[in-house]
Amino acid sequence: MGLIGMCFYNQKKFACGDWSWTNFSHRCVLEYRTGETCGIMLVHMTELDTTQCRLCEKLETKSRRRSAEIERVIRWKQQGATFMASMDKSQTLIRELNNEIGELERERDIARRTLTCP
Repeated sequence: MGLIGMCFYNQKKFACGDWSWTNFSHRCVLEYRTGETCGIMLVHMTELDTTQCRLCEKLETKSRRRSAEIERVIRWKQQGATFMASMDKSQTLIRELNNEIGELERERDIARRTLTCP
């Protein structure tokens, strides 16, 4: 039985728990072609990052925007029916943000269930 060749890559682990591949670290001894890797990606070194991944940053931004719109609608409702057009526009925006947040959460869940990362 022969040895299985493996190539090593570095990895970045974000504060949110997600990770991503970074640069190539070193090639296995079985791959002789210049610039080629064997196709098996193993972790050589993990770099810890204090920031969140791209998807989590987008989710956080959209959630903050949605919260601000909700607070605005609540404030307008308390002031009476003088801002009906603005409330309708904000409620439409809230629905759109809910859809976008749902899509981003699904994308993040899929990425966490697979070996690839966002």
